[in-house]
Amino acid sequence: GSGKSSLAEHLSTGLESQQPFYAIAGCPMFEEPLHLLPRHLRSEFEKMLGVTFDKGADLCPICRFRLKDEFGGKYEDVPVELVSYSKRNRRGIAVVPPVDPNNQDTAVLIGSEDLSKLDRFSERDPRVLDLNGALNVGNRGLVEFVEVFKNETEYLHAIITATQEKVIPAPGRHGMIYVDTVIVAHSNEAEWNKFKGDHTNEAILDRIVVVKVPYNLRLSEEVKIYQKIIRSADFGGVHFAPHTLEVASMFAILSRLEPTAKCDLMTKLKIYNGEEVVEKGKTKKVDVVELREDTKREGMEGISTRFVQKAIDNALSDSGSGRCVNPITIREALIAMVKEADLSDDRRKGYLTLLQDTVHKEYQEMLEREITRAYVHAYEEQAEDLFQRYLDHAEAFINKTKVKDRSTKEELSPDEGFLKSIEEQMAIIGTATEGFRQDVISNLWVQIRRGEKVSYRSFE
Repeated sequence: GSGKSSLAEHLSTGLESQQPFYAIAGCPMFEEPLHLLPRHLRSEFEKMLGVTFDKGADLCPICRFRLKDEFGGKYEDVPVELVSYSKRNRRGIAVVPPVDPNNQDTAVLIGSEDLSKLDRFSERDPRVLDLNGALNVGNRGLVEFVEVFKNETEYLHAIITATQEKVIPAPGRHGMIYVDTVIVAHSNEAEWNKFKGDHTNEAILDRIVVVKVPYNLRLSEEVKIYQKIIRSADFGGVHFAPHTLEVASMFAILSRLEPTAKCDLMTKLKIYNGEEVVEKGKTKKVDVVELREDTKREGMEGISTRFVQKAIDNALSDSGSGRCVNPITIREALIAMVKEADLSDDRRKGYLTLLQDTVHKEYQEMLEREITRAYVHAYEEQAEDLFQRYLDHAEAFINKTKVKDRSTKEELSPDEGFLKSIEEQMAIIGTATEGFRQDVISNLWVQIRRGEKVSYRSFE
């Protein structure tokens, strides 16, 4: 659920968008036409054409037979065609799904012999070959192994020579065949660890380049994932209340984060999301790079996107009319799923704490902010008057001057009681108040110098 298959899909799509490539006409492996050139002439052709030949490059048995039998060795007469990459038509892109352990036929990888032709040709005749395996049709392109380690190790032996020597065994008694392909395999971490722990797999392990694909750790991006799934699922007029997907996403990401001494998990989530975290009127200074450097396996464990999607489905089913999901129902659905999930006691307890405490408190703060905004917008004029009055008194306090009353024109000392009554609503108290007032005034002076209009929305 972290996007491994999607990454492989993007690679295939990228290949399909490329320009067509030249191949020997009729070759089942879409072979490079320059392989037709005799080995003893290749160094001369390299100088003439300004290209470099792979020293092990050779024709497949079928093209070698055709060159000799059909064209009498005249390589310049062999036709060449343009071929476009196509996953659907298995041209330069092949996909290998996991195979039943009791029926792992290597023909899926390297092709087979056409038994119907054995009555006409001998076993050693290349014309009996049916080179339609994944490593054959993926030549000059990409071969994707889906959930690769669900297969038996013996089934993967063809990968060893394909990656190192660029050759694979031909079906029957036809030696080795040259291949030039990129092998992309993906697997869940548990199966990879099991495979890696077996020292008898060393030959394959040495040829693997590991690319870790962790879960997403950015809240805004996680919300987009569920929005995309919901759009594609076509729930048919279902209403998702404000912050519903945000609450679900918040739980998913909190479960993936590693604790740190520098801040709590919710603060870490917000910093990763590019938000400024204000505490007691001051921006909390935590370096996001340092946070990431302190982690070892962040994003490699936690709640998957599929888990959250099931919770959304359950919340829809439990909503009675099935037409509305809100943050409360999604949280209850997640709690129920965590209680039923096959988890260790410690992990279950940790997830429930996140849902019932951390996420719950954050949602309450969201509600407070929303209600405050709704109240302020309903009393726009009063809000603006209140804000301007706060500015007058804050500026006078910082500059140690008097405030001129807007109605009576009387000069008064700054009203600290009034200032504090505003600031206490934002948990700005004690020594933090002076710094906060300076921040407000300096920020607004910058806006005035830029010619921007100053209103109560200027310093949210």
